[in-house]
Amino acid sequence: MYKLYFSLLLTLIVSGAFAQNSTFAGQDLGGGNSAIAIAVTDVQDGDDFFSEADRNEKKGDLYDALTLFGKAAFEFNSSRKFSKYGQALLRMGNIHMLLAHYVEAEQVILNVALKNYSRIGSLSGQIASYKQLGRIYLADNKLTQSLWFYTQQGILAKQSGNNDAYIESILGIAQVKIKKREYALAHKDLNRAELLAKAKKTNQFSAQIKDARVQIADKQNTKAK
Repeated sequence: MYKLYFSLLLTLIVSGAFAQNSTFAGQDLGGGNSAIAIAVTDVQDGDDFFSEADRNEKKGDLYDALTLFGKAAFEFNSSRKFSKYGQALLRMGNIHMLLAHYVEAEQVILNVALKNYSRIGSLSGQIASYKQLGRIYLADNKLTQSLWFYTQQGILAKQSGNNDAYIESILGIAQVKIKKREYALAHKDLNRAELLAKAKKTNQFSAQIKDARVQIADKQNTKAK
């Protein structure tokens, strides 16, 4: 039922079919008496929904968080706060990925978030969207697509001088190569990411690099047995 609901919500967000102050009632989705009750939109604004969604996600209430991020996205889009609209979409895509709703995650990020950020000219938003798509396809074992989007993230990050995002793209590519069992190539990417991080004098990627190396060692040891 949640997948059907969010397909409908995504359609509404994309088409902008509702006015800003519309009042939503329960909608029968054809499943007997089941209905989705949505709060009246003029009671809470997008920031309220976003904050509540964030709290629910931290508590592990992913479906409630997804609902609230969807409401936040609708409100932000209606009030033309497109940067915040994109943030809500990214959070929706991430939760869909955590729930293994890969098709829904792809639709939210590729068809809505990325287009929104491209339209408003937000490079950081586009970089975040490419990164998210890389993660989604990696989780779904679509490695060719994952590699492509991580590569696009790196290209755009390098063009815009975003060194952190560039390093993140290299680490993402390394994860793809680990899944492809290309361990030597993955090691090269990890070494490159480590050198870039040292040049930047940051240790924020140290744990990721260490975990990836342990991951490679574990897989190689399992293969050798």
